[in-house]
Amino acid sequence: MNIAIITGSSGLIGSEAVNFFSNKFDLIIGIDNDMRAYFFGKEASTAWNNEKLSESHSNFLHKNVDIRNYNDLEKIFQEYSTSIKLIVHTAAQPSHDWAANEPITDFTVNANGTMNLLELTRLHSFDATFIFTSTNKVYGDTPNRLPLVESETRWDVATDHKYYAEGIDEQMSIDHTKHSLFGASKVAADVMCQEYGRYFGMNIGIFRGGCLTGPNHSGTQLHGFLAYLMKCAILKDEYTVFGYKGKQVRDNIHSWDLVNMFWHFHQNPKKGEVYNAGGGRTNSCSMIEAIKMCEEVSGNKMNFKYSETNRIGDHMWWISDLGKFKTDFPDWTWKYSLTDILSQMHENMIVRYGQTLAQ
Repeated sequence: MNIAIITGSSGLIGSEAVNFFSNKFDLIIGIDNDMRAYFFGKEASTAWNNEKLSESHSNFLHKNVDIRNYNDLEKIFQEYSTSIKLIVHTAAQPSHDWAANEPITDFTVNANGTMNLLELTRLHSFDATFIFTSTNKVYGDTPNRLPLVESETRWDVATDHKYYAEGIDEQMSIDHTKHSLFGASKVAADVMCQEYGRYFGMNIGIFRGGCLTGPNHSGTQLHGFLAYLMKCAILKDEYTVFGYKGKQVRDNIHSWDLVNMFWHFHQNPKKGEVYNAGGGRTNSCSMIEAIKMCEEVSGNKMNFKYSETNRIGDHMWWISDLGKFKTDFPDWTWKYSLTDILSQMHENMIVRYGQTLAQ
């Protein structure tokens, strides 16, 4: 029997992974205890997505387990052991704003939880492929030191700085920078994943995501800006733009495209390799540009305000250079454009919030 374990299985990337791998494995074990509702409130709960997955896939088995609980995780690994061929670890506390409220919770989820999974994989499923969803926040605010120039709608790297013409690659330092506490806890997990790969010789891929997004994203103000922006556009709620004149740039990758990267890696895994994962220049947008696009897709005028205070450690400009991954896996490329992403979000949210809109 071939089994895949997916942590954070009800979240954006986790649920996409369940859908993607359901016809590639005999059994999908989803580990998720809906801590997103604890982090961001009931409106961010992913319970609805867990129900949807259970109804859609007969080979999906949900486990309501906290990844900080080693003993509960160990029972799963002991039961299925060598049948486990893939672990996709997406469970996390994902917000650098929230982390400052409960640093110990943030660190134990992101760092200790990852450590538990790595060690159990080493002890019980050594030959499995381990995928870790890291973050571009491991680079801290170092990207803000790049020579940036201001245009009408966005910041961009100076044209004479050709090294970063396609974005930021994996050679950027993660030292001597302000990460936010969230970024620091993800650095700890990121480096430990690299070490288990290189020291023990395990098949481990670390994917440092830009803005991971898609139609199943339960976006909130503190995490998931594009989904939350579209939600505000549809419901006509007020949105706050934090600093940088609203010209901060993000590259956005559809959850399916990211999980497809995982699939390519699984077929030819490396030992603790790191890859930046985002939408590249093609799928990049500034906050101002994203607001305009959401207005066009929704047909509603956005209700937003501007705050001069930017978020601590936030990037003024981030575009991922995926050259390294494309070199290692040349058959992979993006399937979904930024317009596709926003259109899918709009369609899903109209259904999800239909009752609210009717009131």
